[in-house]
Amino acid sequence: MPPTPYIIEEYVRWSDVDFAGIIFYGSYVRFFEIAETELFRACGLAYAKMFDRYDVFLPRKAVHSEFYSPARLDDRLRVATYVGRVGTTSMTLNFDVFRGAAPSFVAAGWMVLVCVDRKRLKPRPLPAGVIEALAPHTLSPESARALLGAPSP
Repeated sequence: MPPTPYIIEEYVRWSDVDFAGIIFYGSYVRFFEIAETELFRACGLAYAKMFDRYDVFLPRKAVHSEFYSPARLDDRLRVATYVGRVGTTSMTLNFDVFRGAAPSFVAAGWMVLVCVDRKRLKPRPLPAGVIEALAPHTLSPESARALLGAPSP
């Protein structure tokens, strides 16, 4: 079976919006983190267990977001998440955010997660088990967006 994005759905909540009822840009990080956590959980890598099993943490090195169309209070958003790149000690998670049935971009972003050992917090190679478990959701942004039927942002 070819790799596919992992998709969650989440509503824009009162705590996500400004006075005008439009989503605050920083709220997208919450959506990204929910999608990330659920992706890992779906791959058998629930963080509480994975960190213990491999004796690692995955802190963020970079977080990037782009915004295309404002989301509003109570909009139901779909967040497609996939591993866009796997390096030796890091990986890039991509996030494409859509509203409604037709895939039109609301926002997109990515995070670089670095694998570090828990005692010294120094980079170490990504565990092979993590890479293998995430393989069903590892694909390029172009491939992911083609599968989603999404136009370029």
